[in-house]
Amino acid sequence: MTWISEARAVLDRIETTQSAALERAAAIAADAIGGGGVVHTFGTGHSRIPVEEMFPRYGSYPGWHPLVELSMTFHTEIAGSNGQRQAMFIERVPGFAEAIMANFDLRPTDAILMFSATGRNAVPVETAMIARAAGLKVIAVTSISEARAVPPTHASGTILADHADVVIDICTPLGDAAVVIDGWENKVGPVSSISNIAIVNTLKVLTAQKLSDRGIELPVLTGGQVVGAERSKELFENAYLEHARRKASVLRMPVSEPVAP
Repeated sequence: MTWISEARAVLDRIETTQSAALERAAAIAADAIGGGGVVHTFGTGHSRIPVEEMFPRYGSYPGWHPLVELSMTFHTEIAGSNGQRQAMFIERVPGFAEAIMANFDLRPTDAILMFSATGRNAVPVETAMIARAAGLKVIAVTSISEARAVPPTHASGTILADHADVVIDICTPLGDAAVVIDGWENKVGPVSSISNIAIVNTLKVLTAQKLSDRGIELPVLTGGQVVGAERSKELFENAYLEHARRKASVLRMPVSEPVAP
């Protein structure tokens, strides 16, 4: 089989088995965004890709708040400074999630959408634990078969899915790669990125429809070739300002002391 046929099979599995979970996740997202809040989006390693796909992209809208640490997602150097060894080490360090999340006001009216193919490393597991303890709804996008293939590595004995209100299975094969090459020992061609992208865009569309059903419309990033240069510029400005407003509302700030009369 070709990589495209393997990827198509994964997308078919998502459509036939994950529709109900996607609807539940969209309802959570619509509640958070429709209420003026955010859905934090979080991923380490290559799970940064669906975070960037969510916002900002053409055809996307504010309300999705990216939480991405360069130390765990900057992979182009590969070896040497800022290399892959360090990134893979950092995402397994207990306690790092607490340092990340200390920057934000974790409000029960918000939610968090988390991406991790294995769901076993310390940072995503602890991020989900922290968010859920603060009352946020947690949506996990992960591979159930991958996560259950080996024992958990976190000290709690749990995986990301154990801390989620909704779990969306990316339906990928063990090891992610999908195509057998004659004469090679191992498969080639991972499919988790296209799986994640399909899931986030489905979720984006479902959430938009639920917001529309409530009479809520948000500015959608749209190219000038579709709406004209001036309107495109206006939509970009409106979307970015709305994102900035929502981001500012979740940044952890000093509590103001009351002013004496």
